[in-house]
Amino acid sequence: MTDPVTVWHRLAGSTVLLDGFHALKHAVRFGAEVPVAVTADRAAALDLADELAPDVREALGALLAEVPYETYASFVPRPHPTAVAALAVRPSRESNLARLAHTPRATPVVVLDNPRNLGNAGAVIRLAAGFGATGVVTTGTVDPWHPTVVRGGAGLHFATAVERLEVPDLPPGPLFALDPEGDDIRGIKLPDDAVLAFGSERTGLSTDLRARADQLLSLPMRPQVSSYNLATSVAMTLYHWSCTSS
Repeated sequence: MTDPVTVWHRLAGSTVLLDGFHALKHAVRFGAEVPVAVTADRAAALDLADELAPDVREALGALLAEVPYETYASFVPRPHPTAVAALAVRPSRESNLARLAHTPRATPVVVLDNPRNLGNAGAVIRLAAGFGATGVVTTGTVDPWHPTVVRGGAGLHFATAVERLEVPDLPPGPLFALDPEGDDIRGIKLPDDAVLAFGSERTGLSTDLRARADQLLSLPMRPQVSSYNLATSVAMTLYHWSCTSS
């Protein structure tokens, strides 16, 4: 059997870090290729699998190798309470772009226009996966596969197509951009092939994306409340789509 520490050091620079039991659980559940997974307490990790993820318990049992806590801790930015970590192969950009471009599309694509907060980006990916969105696209400089984003997404990057694109290269479909000056979303039926765009936490929509939008939409908000958290805005919009979807 290949030493998991040796495998980890060989692959760490070219794979996706799955930080914690739940990230590994979701990645395995949605078909990720996981060449190495370690834990400081194999029995406790498998007890979690029995309780929370019996559908992938057998797969996790075959993957997880126990290593000393100090070794596990050296693999991650900060130890997770579950003391589990793994490395997964990132889906090819070509396959993700094909999923995003495929039409007809049964569920929307979420676009984060130049997001700045890695944790927010991860939370949005988790939301998108929960709603079955086709994918999450970011514009700007933030890598949506950054370890902090993957941690915030709890490994659900593997349940949807996650890529970074320029505004002119966004997936096809009617583009609805969220903006305080837009039309009230409650009067709009969002089509299944919608592209739903959300601006940066600080600066809002970029000029390029605003110009590309087919329609600006606003979320209901009490006067004098300045804004919603990005993930909250995405959740409200996807919920509205789900309630009006055919």
